[in-house]
Amino acid sequence: MTERSAPGSRAPAPDAARGKRIDRLGEALASFATGVTLVMVADGRDDIGTTVSAFCPVSWSPPLVLVSLIADSYPAEVLGRVDRFAVTVLSTTQRVLAGRFAVAGRPGARVLLEGTPHDRGEASGALIPGGGLAALECAAVQRVPAGDHLVVIASVLTVPYVADSGGPLIRFAGGYPSLG
Repeated sequence: MTERSAPGSRAPAPDAARGKRIDRLGEALASFATGVTLVMVADGRDDIGTTVSAFCPVSWSPPLVLVSLIADSYPAEVLGRVDRFAVTVLSTTQRVLAGRFAVAGRPGARVLLEGTPHDRGEASGALIPGGGLAALECAAVQRVPAGDHLVVIASVLTVPYVADSGGPLIRFAGGYPSLG
């Protein structure tokens, strides 16, 4: 039976919130297949990009999405102070690109996009690689510290493109399997 709290009171923190290790949590979470995106930000000095699999729609009206970034990462630091960014939903043909933007200590996004067609978003100023399944330009409306991550809820400003065809790049069990 689950213990219920009185309305307005805070629920007790689970053991994991107190630092207890949860056996096989990494394996369990890796068994959840998810799409892969690139989140790109222009911060005035450089173009920053990172591979993100923690992306999801939140609301149709108003149009909201969320991304979750490792809190002590440079992309999270930049998104903590810059409101506008772009998200590209990657296709199966962009596996190498996803890998480039996932490596620790990577150079700026312009260097990583050399040889890859891309544009600069009109609404976000961020770089948007071509060849994805879709691209969205967003404006952060809420930032929520969540454990070792920063969750950014954002309003969708515009959709620069949606591909007519192509398969999604999927992350599953630490790899990028093909569908079918």
